[in-house]
Amino acid sequence: MVNEFEIKKQICEIGKRIYDKGMVASNDGNISVKLNDNEFLCTPTGVSKGFMTPEYICKVDRDGKLIQANAGFKPSSEIKMHMRVYKERPDVNSVVHAHPMYATGFAIAGIPLTQPIMPEAVIALGCVPIAEYGTPSTEEIPDAISKYLQSFDAVLLENHGALTFSDTLLNAYHKMESVEFYAKLLYISKQLGGPKELSDAQVKRLYSMRSQYGLKGKHPADLCPNNKEGKPSCHGCNGNCGNHADADMVAEITRRVIEQLGK
Repeated sequence: MVNEFEIKKQICEIGKRIYDKGMVASNDGNISVKLNDNEFLCTPTGVSKGFMTPEYICKVDRDGKLIQANAGFKPSSEIKMHMRVYKERPDVNSVVHAHPMYATGFAIAGIPLTQPIMPEAVIALGCVPIAEYGTPSTEEIPDAISKYLQSFDAVLLENHGALTFSDTLLNAYHKMESVEFYAKLLYISKQLGGPKELSDAQVKRLYSMRSQYGLKGKHPADLCPNNKEGKPSCHGCNGNCGNHADADMVAEITRRVIEQLGK
């Protein structure tokens, strides 16, 4: 088993990666890792994620209360958001929050990432909904993301950024990379006249590949009622609207699909 110091080093490495890739600016973003059911390591508040060393990392309990921290450091102000993920998703061992440029742009515009435009994004993410705006460091954000936790491993935060979570720190980080890459490609394709989306049949085949690959986590393919019944999937609303709806319609249909998935 990896010791705590090595995990702290890994957190610092991932912090440097998200900083170097421009996914955070200044002291933005936060990272956490689950040690056991009552101990979690997390990045401190008010510190650039690109310049951390292991002694910066704090330890908190399941309620986000401080267990241990070196002088001058205290847990991230967003720890409530992380703790909600761990509480509602026992399979999750790491959470990454960042402000990747393109994904955050979509979050600010109120446009969820739902269009099936590339196989890797369909397989890895399915689609990425937007959680309603909440004031940072309050219970508003945990409450907003709660409804999406059982269906997705990545969520955009309205006017805020993105949140990804997985069974390992590296996988949680990779999901953040995937969200940003997906958002960037979608943005570029929109500038080139609009993306050519994958067909329902193509999406369905990609969904089936998740089980073949033994991928972990939550994904719309596991819960989509249409997909289970052999009907066109609801990914990207293709099976429902059959055309390129505007952003408001996409958001509304996505909301309805998510509500149905939660029943």
